Amino acid sequence: MELLDKLNIKPNIINLYETAFSHTSYANENDTLSYERLEFLGDAVLELLMSDYLYSRYEYDEGEMTKLRAHYVCTTANYEYSKKLGLEKYLKLGVGEEASGGRTRKAILADIFESFLGALYLDQGLDTVKKFFNENVVPHIENHEIDFFDDYKSVLQEFVQTDKKSLEYKLIEESGPAHNRHFKVEAIIDGIVYGVGESNSKKAAEQEAAKDALSKAQKGKLKWEEHMK
Repeated sequence: MELLDKLNIKPNIINLYETAFSHTSYANENDTLSYERLEFLGDAVLELLMSDYLYSRYEYDEGEMTKLRAHYVCTTANYEYSKKLGLEKYLKLGVGEEASGGRTRKAILADIFESFLGALYLDQGLDTVKKFFNENVVPHIENHEIDFFDDYKSVLQEFVQTDKKSLEYKLIEESGPAHNRHFKVEAIIDGIVYGVGESNSKKAAEQEAAKDALSKAQKGKLKWEEHMK
């Protein structure tokens, strides 16, 4: 597998990695295993490694470390790690899931990052997974290379309240079949459209609209760090 060559990993059980990239839709169509069990294991491995990193790196109390861990192992963060590694190229999907855009779906790409960790753990052991984590996750955290934050609506709400402005989200477009809906939402501040977001759920589209609005409205007025604690 090209990915393993790139990461300089010599697999002992190559089938583990094949399974790690097999979505349920593919598994059902090809009578094979999906990545779900490996994802379950990888989630626990990732939490352990992140907990160890935060405990060793910072002097924060339990509550602060818990918040940071949740921040760095959420779906958005795992999706970003996955994209940085190009894991979507190795994803195996069923025909329908491929056609409906599954290869770029955030939840799926987040899942395969965890399932890959699960496979790596079973195949190579914890020391190798920790080395992988230190080389491919930690730098993005310490160099602030990835935007892990995903609750843009809360930040935007606080922003507009500070300036005593009104905020509303307006659904302007809804399309697509029932299994693959597409929503387009506007974030409106004091009657002016500041942001537009699109996604396969209304809630996610609102978050994207809030993110877009913040990028336009906050310049010179709001420091992210004050609202991410």
